[in-house]
Amino acid sequence: MLKKIINKVKEFDTVRDEDRRSNKLYGKAALYNTPNEITLAAAEVAGKGYKNFDVYTPYPMHGMDDAMGMPPPKIGYVSFIFGITGTGLALLMMIWMSSINYPNIIGGKPFFGLPGAIPITFESTVLLCGIATVLGLIILFSKMPKLNSPLNNTEFMSRVTSDKFGLVIQADDEKYIEDEVLKLFSETKAFEVQDIYYRESNLIQKTPLFDWRFTAAIIGTALITAVVSYVTLNYVLYETVPFNWMWKQGRIDAQSRSDFFPNKSGMRDPVTGTVARGFMPYEYAGMPDSAVKLLSNPVAVTKKSIERGQERFNIYCSPCHGYFGDGDGRLRDQFPKPPSLHNQKVKNWSDGNIFHVITNGQNVMPSYAEQVSKEDRWAIVNYIRALQRAKDASEEDLEKAK
Repeated sequence: MLKKIINKVKEFDTVRDEDRRSNKLYGKAALYNTPNEITLAAAEVAGKGYKNFDVYTPYPMHGMDDAMGMPPPKIGYVSFIFGITGTGLALLMMIWMSSINYPNIIGGKPFFGLPGAIPITFESTVLLCGIATVLGLIILFSKMPKLNSPLNNTEFMSRVTSDKFGLVIQADDEKYIEDEVLKLFSETKAFEVQDIYYRESNLIQKTPLFDWRFTAAIIGTALITAVVSYVTLNYVLYETVPFNWMWKQGRIDAQSRSDFFPNKSGMRDPVTGTVARGFMPYEYAGMPDSAVKLLSNPVAVTKKSIERGQERFNIYCSPCHGYFGDGDGRLRDQFPKPPSLHNQKVKNWSDGNIFHVITNGQNVMPSYAEQVSKEDRWAIVNYIRALQRAKDASEEDLEKAK
């Protein structure tokens, strides 16, 4: 039994035929420690006129394209051409279908209407543009699938995909001279230089477009996906009610019974004496307006505050008090007529007294603390003062108004 295990380990340790290296040099690879070093090295190599070189980093690096002297990518041309093709094909399809193949007169409209064709035209444009962009990047520009690159299964590739940065100058570059390349790597502070050789399989078949393993993987993935989807949708999820978590939640509805609490009530009263964070309770709550002594208006009387007060007053106060505070609102026949805001009692009130009535309520008037914010209540007070002054304007006020 032990002998079988040892033989099995030896099988895994042996190098596969396709990974055996030939004597033909692919290029020289240099390793660097920091992003700054690899960026400067790439700029130096590009500046020397090398063309067949590439940079390998464990993560994308901003500015590397400029350092390598790479021209602007041409994938945009592919996307544009196929996008325009999708637009044209969609328009031609709908023109042919609606005007030639199956023309119908609908409400006197023309056979082909451009506004109605815009959505399909847009979708066709995006579809062809997206497919062409992905295939162009994979096949035309990245030369994928490229399963037999000489860099695969090398120590260099294991380092640059982990924590180091690498640069490879290919031996088929016109300016490649071994001594010059080694000198260049030394000047750019490379801490290690490796020779990369072609594998024997590279000499037989170079960068195949499709490999049988790749084709088998694609077909296998498609079959497995189809089988799993069929079984899941037709047997696993056939009797499962989807998205029932919206109405079956682990919560207690308002006014519902709860077996968790001793009194069987799901609604909890706040703990006595506690105050919500950031909230200051109204100190005169439940008291008569005569108790309000030390409550001053913190909102300055400005055009902005008066306009805000007028807006809130017209919404919440005018239905009963009227737009000018005379007590002739639209609901005066349905409720006891409210007092005029221009009587002597209200005029003699402080701003705090008026704020208190709005906040606490009085007689049949409810509290508006929940509907109107604190600042807006003070703004309403400013507007009421403006109404009172306008109702009993002095000679000086009339002169200023002119």
